[in-house]
Amino acid sequence: MRPHRFTDFVLDLAKNDPAVSRARTLAEDGDTKHPFGLSLTMTSSGESRWQFAGQLPDGAKHEGFTDEPVTGDPAPVLGSPDTADVPEAWFAAVLTAAKCPEIKAVERWSTRPAEAGEPGRNGLTVTFHNGARIFARQM
Repeated sequence: MRPHRFTDFVLDLAKNDPAVSRARTLAEDGDTKHPFGLSLTMTSSGESRWQFAGQLPDGAKHEGFTDEPVTGDPAPVLGSPDTADVPEAWFAAVLTAAKCPEIKAVERWSTRPAEAGEPGRNGLTVTFHNGARIFARQM
């Protein structure tokens, strides 16, 4: 799933979640620096902004790559959006609760071992069954 389609997918999930009082793309929110992402206002925790960057499957080239869905078993559910205590946990829970057959795995950056990533970084790596990835960085 490419960043544009992922943005539309997550925007739809966010707009249908009762914990979200406002959901807009970063472009709709006036951000011209980041082409893909969302600005969310949560009823309990306020605003969170997310930038999306994509990585094609290994060996794929941008020219000629078609974003055809490849499906398989959905990623394991990572908690409930209703009980998530931070935006990163909510985002992971919403994505996995959707049981999208294109999404193979969702990894929260804050739960990685300290040596695997930068401390204090919040975000997700979403891996798809076609080998593509989306990196969702909380800004």
